[in-house]
Amino acid sequence: MHKIDIYTIEKEEFDEYKKIEEKYKKMMGKFAKVRHFELFNKSVAASQKTGRDEARACYSEIYTKKLGRFNICLDENGRSLDSIGFSKIFEREGDIRFFIGGAYGFEDSFIKKCDMSLSLSKMTFSHKIAKIVLFEQIYRALTIVNAHPYHK
Repeated sequence: MHKIDIYTIEKEEFDEYKKIEEKYKKMMGKFAKVRHFELFNKSVAASQKTGRDEARACYSEIYTKKLGRFNICLDENGRSLDSIGFSKIFEREGDIRFFIGGAYGFEDSFIKKCDMSLSLSKMTFSHKIAKIVLFEQIYRALTIVNAHPYHK
């Protein structure tokens, strides 16, 4: 069974997006153990008020401690994949960690520590929308790998 951790820089909120996230986590439960960690503390809040470079450095500090066996960061300049290509990652890797940057994205040094940088689209999405798109694509990838009819 796959182990998938998703890390985001955001305040925990219980809203409509959280309901969608929980729906996908439940559906993925057949194929993977999926956890989502919302990381936001006083240092993140302070750094985001200070500026771009300070915020990115703070994100890197927090996220570097969370790196695992295979790490993917979401970045606007990352690699673009279709759903079949994305599913190939799940054929090779059983323990995957995804990182969604904070409001200012990632430092180049953190991107280089990851095994892959992935772009969901050429468009810019809010963090909540990006997270839901990621959840859906992970579910789709898992159904492709497990020959489930969802992808059809």
